Amino acid sequence: MIPTLIAVSLGGVVGTLLRFFTATYINANWPRLFYTGTLAVNIIGCLIIGYLYGLFMIRPDIPVEVRSGLMVGFVGGLTTFSSFSLDTVRLLESGQGLVAMGYCAVSVFGGLLATWAGLALTKI
Repeated sequence: MIPTLIAVSLGGVVGTLLRFFTATYINANWPRLFYTGTLAVNIIGCLIIGYLYGLFMIRPDIPVEVRSGLMVGFVGGLTTFSSFSLDTVRLLESGQGLVAMGYCAVSVFGGLLATWAGLALTKI
């Protein structure tokens, strides 16, 4: 159990730092139509978790510590559903209802598509 906790913790640190640096970079360099940084890390995280899921199905010999460290720790630290929820509420509160709906649609459907694409990558 201890090795799994360490793997999840280390993965979480790396994922969280990557989320911070990726979102900071994107927000500083791309047009600020809405929360592009949060959207990007969520779509990227969905792609990664789809790929990892497919990889772990193909390679059941990969240790549980590695699986947990990557999926729970790294991807869990990278993705930001709570930030997505807050961003959406803030858009609604600022009177940007259509932007909020678009942001939700792109986040949810983009995330589902990216997860599917990640899984599909393991089959090529």
